[in-house]
Amino acid sequence: MVSVMGLSVLFGAGAGVYAGANLEEIKAYLNNDIKVKVNGQTVQLLDEQGSVVTPITYDGSTYLPARAIASALNVAVDYDAATNSVLFGEKVDGVPVNAVQTFSSAIKDPGLTKYKNKDYQEVIRDTINNGSNFSLYPKEKYQTLYLQAAALGADVQLKVEDDNGRLLKQDTITAADGLKTIEVNISGQERVVVFYKYENRQGLNGIFVPLTTSYYK
Repeated sequence: MVSVMGLSVLFGAGAGVYAGANLEEIKAYLNNDIKVKVNGQTVQLLDEQGSVVTPITYDGSTYLPARAIASALNVAVDYDAATNSVLFGEKVDGVPVNAVQTFSSAIKDPGLTKYKNKDYQEVIRDTINNGSNFSLYPKEKYQTLYLQAAALGADVQLKVEDDNGRLLKQDTITAADGLKTIEVNISGQERVVVFYKYENRQGLNGIFVPLTTSYYK
């Protein structure tokens, strides 16, 4: 891959933001001759809208758009306005999945949100169906999903797929596992779907997924 001596950040900030920022005007050149290869394969750099973006050459250095490079390398990228920082890969602090979206199927009844005497406050709990699914929306901002789940009785077969049905992770959860943490690489994913399946025996089996301790990084 082309040697990168700098990264330009294209996050669609408004003109008002630039007006008050600590910026210095320069004269640079769009360099259409630069090609980028990842693992030997040429890739086309695209912005968030899917439009082609071109490397910039300035003072002998080549600058590539941060989001396009992150996408090509399958690394999550986000922007923290509070610290004016571009974030690549995992974040330092985990973000609970229920802080990112609202779950219509979530249970908040204190009588049903406890597992081994700990109250998780908001959970996905299913003891009725033999299996079902729910969606998570990381919106391409996170590198890894740490999904916690417990089997209530019989083993639970669990898998995580992307929007195109591509398998990202598959695992089996047993009652002996307790609350098991399943790590899934979700870089570049707008949405992932969690499928689960278990043997239903008159409500004695099921799945328990705490939404407050399942998190993104």
